[in-house]
Amino acid sequence: MTYEELWHRLNVLYDTGEAKALVRWVLDVRFGMSITDIISGKVTQLSADDQIELEKIMCRLENGEPVQYVLGTADFYGRSFHVAPGVLIPRPETAELCQYIITDPFIKQKEAISILDIGTGSGCIAITLAKEIPHAKVSAWDISEDALRIASKNAKRNNADITFKKENILCPQQRQAAWDIIVSNPPYILRKESDGMEKNVLEYEPSIALFAPAENPILFYEAIGKWAIDYLKSGGRLFFELNPLTAEEVKKEMVDLGFQNVEIITDQYGKQRFLKAMK
Repeated sequence: MTYEELWHRLNVLYDTGEAKALVRWVLDVRFGMSITDIISGKVTQLSADDQIELEKIMCRLENGEPVQYVLGTADFYGRSFHVAPGVLIPRPETAELCQYIITDPFIKQKEAISILDIGTGSGCIAITLAKEIPHAKVSAWDISEDALRIASKNAKRNNADITFKKENILCPQQRQAAWDIIVSNPPYILRKESDGMEKNVLEYEPSIALFAPAENPILFYEAIGKWAIDYLKSGGRLFFELNPLTAEEVKKEMVDLGFQNVEIITDQYGKQRFLKAMK
C-alpha cells in the first residue's frame, strides 16, 4: 500500500487534510516514519508483519474508531497520554482550562498549593497541573476504576506525583481536608446535541463521561459546587469546563451557592467554555 492509497481509504469519513494527517500520525507513532520517509515511498517497504499490522489499523480507522484509541495514545499540553475506550480523549479546550489555572496569579502568590481534580478521566488535567506547578500537591478523583487505572498509568508515564481515589461526587464522603483549587470537567453534553456529533465520538467514547443527565443537565456542577463551598479554603478557586448552552445557568448556581467573583471565560473560538469562582 502506498501513502496515497492509505489516506484515500479514509476519505469516506474525513476530508483530505484530516485523512492525510491521520495516516501520517499512524506511520509516525506506530512505524517510526518521518514525513521524508513517507514522501520517499518507504511505506511500500514495510515488512510483511508490519503490513499486516497496518492493515488492521486501517480497518479500525475505516470503521470510525478514533485514532487515539487505535494507537492508544493522545497528545495533551505537550505530553503523551495513554487513552482507551474507558476514558475521554483529551480535548484542546481542556488544555485551555489548564492554561488558565497555571497562569492564574493566585497560583504564584502561594508557596504551596493543594489541587483537587474531580472526574479525572485519563488524568490529563491533574497530571498537567502537577507538572506545570511544581509547588502543587495534586489529588484526583473518579467514579470509574478503569479511568483511575489509566490515569495512574499516565501519572507514572509522565513522572507525576498524584494521589488518586475512587469517589462519587454525587454522594461524597465528608472530609476534613481543604483545597486551594478544585477543578472539574464534568459530563456536560446535552442529549439533543448528539444529532450533530461525529460517529467516532458517539460510538466509541464513554457516554457516562460525555452526557449530562437529561433530567438535570447541570447536576454535576451543582453537586461539585455544593461540596466545594465547604471544602475550599477561604480565598480558594473553583474552575469548571462548561457547555456554552448551560454556562449562564451554572454561573447563577455558583452565585446562589455563595461563591464570589464568578466569571465565565470564553475559549479560543469565543464560546462560553470556562468558569472561575472564588470562595
